[in-house]
Amino acid sequence: MSDLNHRNDHTANPAPLGLLGFGMTTVLLNFHNIGWFPLNSMILAMGVCYGGVAQVIAGIMEWKKGNTFGTVAFTSYGFFWLTLVALILLPQTGMTPATPESGMAAFFALWGIFTAAMFIATLRMAFIMRAVFGSLSMLFALLALRDYLASPAIGHAAGWIGLACGGFAIYAALAQILNEVFGAVVLPLGEVRA
Repeated sequence: MSDLNHRNDHTANPAPLGLLGFGMTTVLLNFHNIGWFPLNSMILAMGVCYGGVAQVIAGIMEWKKGNTFGTVAFTSYGFFWLTLVALILLPQTGMTPATPESGMAAFFALWGIFTAAMFIATLRMAFIMRAVFGSLSMLFALLALRDYLASPAIGHAAGWIGLACGGFAIYAALAQILNEVFGAVVLPLGEVRA
């Protein structure tokens, strides 16, 4: 009888799925923050389906691989997107009042604190992950300030940081895919040297 606890893990790397769900949704929302187009169904649908559900699936897959960081990151940010969409849509149903800007400032500040702690963990990871979590920490800080101060200018600046953050995540995902497919470094990730 074989020992089932010692089988090799031959499952796929779920990180590119989670990173693309996060990155592409972040880019689209920040097109809105910059002012390129209004908040619309395309952004909200992307927030539910790819930013939300796909990241939660990736997080569950990371759990199967024994990756605590990936599990916490992808499931947390997946549920962040689902929560953000609910905060926008629930008041439109008449079920709840809209959250005031001070409440949204607290929401983004709390996510910023969580992200800053996750950023510390990336100091032992590839450079691109530090870029993703560092820029995301800045994005949440700016979004909290935007809502606390009711400042469209800060929101506009946050949009540009958000574009960079989403771009870093997309790059990290595509690099992992291409590097695995070609069995070589096609796009460097800035690996940490031991």
